[in-house]
Amino acid sequence: MSTTENLDNKIKEFWPKNGPPTQEIEKYVKKYSKEKIVIKCGGRVLLDPDLFNNFINDIIILKKLGLTPIVVHGGGPRIKKKLDELNIETKFIMGLRVTDEKVIKIVEDVMIEFNKEIVDSLEKKSCKAKSITIKENNAIYVEQKNKELGYVGKITKVDDNLIKNLIKESFIPVVSPMGLDDKKQTYNINADTAAGALATSLKSRRLMLMTDVEGVYDKSKKLISEIKPTEAEKLIYDETISEGMIPKIRTCINAVNSGVRGVVVIDGRKPHSILFELFSDKGSGTLIRK
Repeated sequence: MSTTENLDNKIKEFWPKNGPPTQEIEKYVKKYSKEKIVIKCGGRVLLDPDLFNNFINDIIILKKLGLTPIVVHGGGPRIKKKLDELNIETKFIMGLRVTDEKVIKIVEDVMIEFNKEIVDSLEKKSCKAKSITIKENNAIYVEQKNKELGYVGKITKVDDNLIKNLIKESFIPVVSPMGLDDKKQTYNINADTAAGALATSLKSRRLMLMTDVEGVYDKSKKLISEIKPTEAEKLIYDETISEGMIPKIRTCINAVNSGVRGVVVIDGRKPHSILFELFSDKGSGTLIRK
């Protein structure tokens, strides 16, 4: 039996039936072998149990195929749900949540709880994972972004040695998008921004941002399959890209300009969108690269 047949049979043991065609996988396994892939999960993945389980299974598949996944999770929908339950209203400025003392405590609780949920879910399936939060293995250091936003942080440093050491020990790092300043004050960070900073610091091959849209749309609402950073800037300038997509696309532009070879905005509502992007000719979502 050839090496190709061996790989094909091995993959079929754990490959999802509704995943991309197995005949396309081998060349991409070689392409991404041992490469760091930073994946930010957000949107409905945070609330829908089926999508969440799909996401966990996809991360495990990446690990089995020899890739190096690093997970950064959002928390927006869960935070909103908790704030609504407590009748706390918040506002957004340029897609970032204004965060006061009361809100930062809720954000912290939600983020740490969700982080543990991801780690526990991976470990239940015999996949080693480790929490990176402000309470445990903190790797992100910040300063206040501006007074108007309150406890929203601007990243000043990423401790990539901590993450690299966990990777060497075969752990999947699961990073919560929060950071500490020099006085140990907690700050909220936009999860896309945190993922971008990690991808840049770790020199990852790919950064993937999961969200609740197919990708980036043009003026006529058609999906753009690939775009250059300069073209994405123009879409922000002419307001084709607006609101919460602005920090997301700025993260993509900054990451690509800082050495990440490709950033993809993918639809987390689509089952196995991670696998379709990495292991199929068609791909998924919008790819931003030079």
